[in-house]
Amino acid sequence: MAEAGVEPLGWERALMAAEKVKERLRRVARALDAAGVPYAVAGGNAVAEWVGRVDDDAVRNTRDVDLLLRRADFPAAQAALEAAGFIYHHLLDIDTFIDGPQGKPSAGIHILFAGEKVRREDEYALPDIDESERAVEFQVANLVALVRMKLIAYRRKDQVHLLDLIAVGLLDAAWPTRFPPPLDTRLQQLLDDPNG
Repeated sequence: MAEAGVEPLGWERALMAAEKVKERLRRVARALDAAGVPYAVAGGNAVAEWVGRVDDDAVRNTRDVDLLLRRADFPAAQAALEAAGFIYHHLLDIDTFIDGPQGKPSAGIHILFAGEKVRREDEYALPDIDESERAVEFQVANLVALVRMKLIAYRRKDQVHLLDLIAVGLLDAAWPTRFPPPLDTRLQQLLDDPNG
């Protein structure tokens, strides 16, 4: 790392930023676990957990933490996260917790509600918390639930995450049959043309 008083280089800053996200995730998990609040890590950190189980060199960093919660558990989660130093904000229809007064919403804790649609136009609702399993440090969406969430959202970054799962062999030709239309077609297209 950079010497005291010397501005870190770009790659050093990237490493420090990735470590901050990991530490933020650990703090969130410890706070929710201690409070007995059911949750599942979703999004890029869940993809990193699954990819890392196969090939740690293929793990992609992310700048935020996506959490799946039941809406009924939100007040208990809010109390636990605020006690851990996070500050609640409702921004652009997203329930977010930023890391202290200087925290950025883009690097915050973004809440997704189990069994609900993220956007009105989504074909399907998100999975329930029961569709998760314990990783070493946190509860994580199981692979089927995670893939379903990524296929529902299907933004460019979701497609990249799915391609990461395909690249390490976690998803193959048998997987599209696990999902209803149009999710099955979306996954099949990525499997057929991963470089498209």
